[in-house]
Amino acid sequence: MALRRWDPFRDLLGIQNEMNRLFGRTYGPGESAEAETQGSWVPPLDVYETKDRYIITAELAGMTTGDVDITVEDNVLTLRGERKFYGGAVPDFYPKGTPTSESFHRIERRFGPFRRRVALPQGSDTTHIEASMSDGLLTIEVAKAAQAQPVRVEVKAGPASPSGNSGNERG
Repeated sequence: MALRRWDPFRDLLGIQNEMNRLFGRTYGPGESAEAETQGSWVPPLDVYETKDRYIITAELAGMTTGDVDITVEDNVLTLRGERKFYGGAVPDFYPKGTPTSESFHRIERRFGPFRRRVALPQGSDTTHIEASMSDGLLTIEVAKAAQAQPVRVEVKAGPASPSGNSGNERG
């Protein structure tokens, strides 16, 4: 029987996935965005909006644009990728026979594949999405559809009644 090193983050990730699934069914878009997070780690992200677009920022330190894939289907944006472990080196606690050249004293950063799904708000224009990466931050900008932007309607004064009353009074 082989011993396997306990990874508390794997257990916490499982709990987080279950909580996301539970609250996603109650408050979210439903089954279409189930399994919002998958993988051996999950990059943190922020979602906010400006007057004309929604912005998603993901923290992807140590990754390049070639390590990331972004797709949109049924108004759900999927961010997936893989953070490689130090150029292919393998940590000491991996099974015997796994080639390694470094002797790590501590590993706190997370590595491996990931997937994040974000349900885009109604009114998102999924035909106008831009993504850029700088200093380990991925920024995804999703334009708001024209009808989703508020339109100000001017109220004009109507013609005044000749008697000076509104016509609602009885005489």
